[in-house]
This record gives sequence, structure tokens and C-alpha cells, in this order.
Amino acid sequence: MIRVFLVLAALIMTACSPSSNVILETELGDIHIDVHTKKAPASSADFLYYVDEGLYDNQGFYRVVRADNDPKEMGMSLVQGGRLDLYPVTPPLAHESTQASGLSNVSGSVTIARDEPGTGSAAFFFINVDDNTYLDHGGTRNPDGQGYAVFGTVTKGMEVVRAIQSQKTNSDKSQPDMPDQFLPKPVMIKKAYRK
Repeated sequence: MIRVFLVLAALIMTACSPSSNVILETELGDIHIDVHTKKAPASSADFLYYVDEGLYDNQGFYRVVRADNDPKEMGMSLVQGGRLDLYPVTPPLAHESTQASGLSNVSGSVTIARDEPGTGSAAFFFINVDDNTYLDHGGTRNPDGQGYAVFGTVTKGMEVVRAIQSQKTNSDKSQPDMPDQFLPKPVMIKKAYRK
């Protein structure tokens, strides 16, 4: 019940807030994100709740995917970050498909990570480094065809995103389906806040 209240409060704050622009201050530089509150309201509200509550401060980017470590050999290109403990603070999100939002998993888009549709959380999000449109609704990356919910766009700092993606990676034995995709030392988010 408390979590539901927090999400409702976040939605109200998002609707009333004058800014939906977020800065992630990382140890490699700043990433500026425009959050699409009208096109993807639930995903945006969840992300902005994590920002406003300081839940990304001293967290980081921990996973990178490139053509050389994509086991499906589709050339996927992204960096994933959020809570390093991988613990969502808010309830799972209703899936906002790209078909409904009109957004797409193109270079610079910011997206909710998930397992099954309806299990996503802004506790873990990713930034598409290159176009990954097979992650859109109807795409071929996942058998369910529902894709991943885009909720933001990087407006400045893609060079920082690419620098994160270029870091050395290792495998995580607990994630055998993601070989050589984990950073031995996460790139830290020092602070996240609205501009």
C-alpha cells in the first residue's frame, strides 16, 4: 500500500513539476535526459521518483552490450544502469509499449529494462547507444514481441555513454545468458537531479 501511494505521489509531482529534464552526473561526465512524461507517463513517473528521492545517487552503470558480446549476434548496443543492488523500490510497471507511446529504441533513447511485460522498473534502465529497433513492439529480440518501454532521450552526453560502453567487461556466473557484459567496476552515478 505504501508503494502504491509513493507511485501516485510521484505521478502528481511529475504532473506539477516544471521540469522533466534530468542530469546524471557520472564519474566520466554528465548525461542529460529529456523525460517524455506525456508519451510514457508511468515509466517517466517511476524514473523521476528515483531521481527526486536520490535513489540513483552513488549508484551506477554496470552492464554494457556491444556487437562483440551480444550472444544473439544482432549487434545490440547499449549501457544499463540504475540501482546496483538491483532492488526495485516501487512496484512493477505496467508495460508502455513503443506502439502505444510512438517512441522507439533508437540511438540515445532511454528505456525500462524488464523480464516479462509488466515486470519492469526504473531501478534498472538502459540507454541505447546505436539503433536497436528490434527492441520495439513487434521486434524480434524477445519471443513475446512486446519490446521495451522507451521513456526518455539523451540530449547531451552521448560521448559519456559511449565511454561507458567502451569499458572492459567480464562475465557474471549468475547471468550465463549475458556473457562478458558486466563491468568489474561500475561507472558510478554520483548524483541525479532535475535541471
